[in-house]
Amino acid sequence: MYTPVSAEEALKIVRSNDKIYIQAAAAAPTVLINALAERHEELRNVEICQLHTEGPAPYANPEYAKSFHVNSFFIGRNVRHTLKAGNGSYTPVFLSEVPLLFKRNIVDVNVALIHVSVPDQHGYCSLGVSVEATLAAIDNADHVIAQVNKQMPRTFGDGIIHVTEIDAFVEVDEPLPAFPVTQPTDVEIKIGDYVAELIEDRSTLQMGIGSIPNAVLSRLHNHKDLGLHTEMFSDGVIDLILKDVINGNYKGVNPGRALATFLMGSQRLYDYVDDNPFVEMRSSDYVNDVSVIKMNPRMVAINSAVEVDVTGQVCADSIGSKMYSGVGGQMDFIRGASLSEGGKAIIALPSVTKHGISRIVPTLKPGAGVVTTRAHVHYVVTEYGVANLYGKTIQERVKALVEIAHPDHRETIDKAYFELM
Repeated sequence: MYTPVSAEEALKIVRSNDKIYIQAAAAAPTVLINALAERHEELRNVEICQLHTEGPAPYANPEYAKSFHVNSFFIGRNVRHTLKAGNGSYTPVFLSEVPLLFKRNIVDVNVALIHVSVPDQHGYCSLGVSVEATLAAIDNADHVIAQVNKQMPRTFGDGIIHVTEIDAFVEVDEPLPAFPVTQPTDVEIKIGDYVAELIEDRSTLQMGIGSIPNAVLSRLHNHKDLGLHTEMFSDGVIDLILKDVINGNYKGVNPGRALATFLMGSQRLYDYVDDNPFVEMRSSDYVNDVSVIKMNPRMVAINSAVEVDVTGQVCADSIGSKMYSGVGGQMDFIRGASLSEGGKAIIALPSVTKHGISRIVPTLKPGAGVVTTRAHVHYVVTEYGVANLYGKTIQERVKALVEIAHPDHRETIDKAYFELM
């Protein structure tokens, strides 16, 4: 039975000591989130489990520390402060394995807060722009509360649930968080050119979040028959699909479809994926499964990093010991691409930070975590070129990575590393 109630009424089911999962990225149900935070005076020790979410996260207010504790599987900007303030924790986990936390009852979910399209004539809603671990949370939660939004796109794939799987419905009519398409910088364009040269026709692409993946996409208009198998994509793929550059014809998995587990972008992107069977949204334990990814011939994984040391170790989730983001899907796709026939695993990053600090370093900062090991990395790309590390000795790696560091830092990096030996 589909009977809408107010957010306040729906959230009465939440009790102290409950664990709550919130749907991720642009699908974070903000009306439910705000209503939950309003109960901070009466709730105690409620654990909020989440991946990266867009929009406000009022439960992360340090003043509400007695009421809510944030357990981040990937640290978003809106909750990053909780780690230092003490009302938040970080759980390192591959995106491919987040659903297993719920399926194996490692994390017991009492309530799942989700964001769906309006039901169709058969009573089915769509999880829209974010599936990731939400299906596993729904299946294992005691209660499921849905924010039903007229503006949530209806997408194909795994994220179709019947109203009988939902315990409470809260109707809204509001746009999703939208992100303007920004023009790549000169540095990003140079990186995009180098990465594009590594991509062959009939390759299948995965790209992480950020301006560099979009810069790469902007350089692919002369390629042919590309596929898309990625944890997320944004506006950069739309024109390539419309021009038949991305058609998925030669994918090994879900051929003829673009595969993702969440989406973030402009309103144009949300309009494009609405009721579009070319785009297939699947759970992260499928999209990010190494054994699935490697079935795509010429799989190309394009990811970034905070810093890379000259032996090839990649730090992507922290700045020194300060946790910044998360493991995410980088290792899932780096490994999947490495095992793919003709695949390429690429780490792409500017040679320096906005403050001129080198991101190619002799050693990682003290306390920095290694997300991708030196044995997994194949290519590292900066605006100064491509370092192919696969099968290279440590000495050969040092030489190759110093050559693509910023010229102002090359001598210092080289000298500092060998002084440590």
